Amino acid sequence: MKIFYCSLSFLSLFSTLGLFSTLLQSQSVNASPGKCSISVLARIQRHQVNSGETLATIANRYNLAPETITGINPSVKNGVVSPGTELQILPFNGIVVEVPANQSWRQIASKYKVRPDTVFEINGCQKKPKFVFLPTLPGVTTKSQMITSSSTPTPTTPTGNITGYPLPNATSTGLAYGWQIHPITGDVFFHSGVDLLAPVNTPVAVIAPGIVVFAKEQGSYGKLVIINHADGLQSRYAQLDSIKVTLGQRVNQGDIIGAVGTSGQPTSTQPHLHFEMRSNAPLGWQAKDPKGFLSN
Repeated sequence: MKIFYCSLSFLSLFSTLGLFSTLLQSQSVNASPGKCSISVLARIQRHQVNSGETLATIANRYNLAPETITGINPSVKNGVVSPGTELQILPFNGIVVEVPANQSWRQIASKYKVRPDTVFEINGCQKKPKFVFLPTLPGVTTKSQMITSSSTPTPTTPTGNITGYPLPNATSTGLAYGWQIHPITGDVFFHSGVDLLAPVNTPVAVIAPGIVVFAKEQGSYGKLVIINHADGLQSRYAQLDSIKVTLGQRVNQGDIIGAVGTSGQPTSTQPHLHFEMRSNAPLGWQAKDPKGFLSN
């Protein structure tokens, strides 16, 4: 296994930083559609060092720990940056690790004590990445840089809980949350929600008050409704047959937001509602086990 900040020999394989970035960004091509954002490695920026700049001022400009910059730029020796040098800048604090041919990214996540589903999603939901970004700096204590965007509220730490049930009656589970064997492809994959079996056209209700932040078709999710709730929580309702709410609409617990369908790329072979719960964490909306939120 190679970590970029301690492996200078790796960079000798590449003649330029541009080629290095191209290799990392190409990994996003294999990302699963709909369920993940673009890989962190596909969002690397370039920064040309200007006269008078130091490693500290550059790190401060991008809200990063100096170790994050030195880790991916072996040309920065002893913490000194030279004017005219082009640096690669990660969007968040962390390290980039090469995945050995005889290991999986799950083993890498376990080694560095990072949640496997977090590693999976922030690296674009790739099955066999050559490199992975890990939101950790071994031996360094630092506040993680937050993810913010115009469509995502400022991340907060969930302080409460919500409970409810999205279907008229409690039902069987077609596929549970967590690591599963895909019933169609046979692949091992992380299932970020739970599939609640129900006939097509069964009404789907929101489990708690909130605001609709997404209501349309989205990749493998099919017809998808996303509701943001209080305390940094979010619920997702996917594979719908129809959508009965609009973007920005305020909804209350029990309001009908759509109906069960088979749109997108369902994982369970029987008609179902794919239901997710997520919390707004430093690295984005992190999947939670829906079990603790479902009650009827």
